[in-house]
Amino acid sequence: MERTFGFAVARAYAGHDGKAGGTTATYVKSDVLEVAAALSILTAEPHPLVSNVNKHVRAIDSV
Repeated sequence: MERTFGFAVARAYAGHDGKAGGTTATYVKSDVLEVAAALSILTAEPHPLVSNVNKHVRAIDSV
């Protein structure tokens, strides 16, 4: 998860919160829409919170 979507999304996806993640966790945040998009991409299934996952897939494919 982290390799593809970044530290903040991976942390939120795993359900971690608080400041126990060190300095990096203090400065990077992810919202529920980013986590929903990541889940949708990983499962290749639509998610009700993400209206256009194709935009995200193209961004990942270009990396």
